[in-house]
Amino acid sequence: MTTVRVGVVPTQRAALYSVLGILVTVTICGAFVAAFGANRVFTGLLAGAVAGVAALSALFTRDAVVLTDHTIYRRTPWTVSSIAWDRVVAGRFTLDERSRWSLALDLSGGDEPHGELVLLSIPPVVRPVTGAYDLRKRDQVTEIRAVLRRKRIPVTVLPQIAGALQQHWQIAPPTH
Repeated sequence: MTTVRVGVVPTQRAALYSVLGILVTVTICGAFVAAFGANRVFTGLLAGAVAGVAALSALFTRDAVVLTDHTIYRRTPWTVSSIAWDRVVAGRFTLDERSRWSLALDLSGGDEPHGELVLLSIPPVVRPVTGAYDLRKRDQVTEIRAVLRRKRIPVTVLPQIAGALQQHWQIAPPTH
């Protein structure tokens, strides 16, 4: 069974997660100061920062889209919903409103905004893989394409995106 973890955290949820991380940090720091006195403010800040980073990490890790062979799962820290593959009409790799490359699925029916599910949003590829981020994004693009190919879902790719992927990341354009 193939499982691919992707997804884009919307800005509003990312802001909420950041506020929650700050609240955790401040609460733990305040608890340290209340329990041990003002001389432990730096210890409280350190413990709060560790807990805040752990909370942020847990929230962002839980927020994802998971593609499996049978279903697409959309997870948030509080809910899990599923989307049947038969609702997927097509895929597209285009520019989004922020001039980033967006790989999205077009869906029929349901309550998704504009009937789409964004799987990936990356900065334009302008050079070969140079680090862990580029490598992970290239692997995600390859994994998503493999799943969509197995599911026989047509994918539209803008020519400049297809050219850059082929030139810099050695990802061949989709064939029909």
